[in-house]
Amino acid sequence: MTTNEQLELGFNGTQTRIFGQRRERRVARGKWWFAKMREAVASAMDWQSPAAPRAEQIWMPGANRELKA
Repeated sequence: MTTNEQLELGFNGTQTRIFGQRRERRVARGKWWFAKMREAVASAMDWQSPAAPRAEQIWMPGANRELKA
């Protein structure tokens, strides 16, 4: 079977979906989410980093041994 005409394929009566409306809803949700995230960042508090802890001297078992010659 050879033809020079365009072939058309069908899906046996399944309904065609309108993807434009779905995409618009997705874009609107994305814009809303990013607006909320920008708002959260803008209203975030500046935290002060904690001061460096004081030096601590620890005792290590076996560290005070003397070598015998």
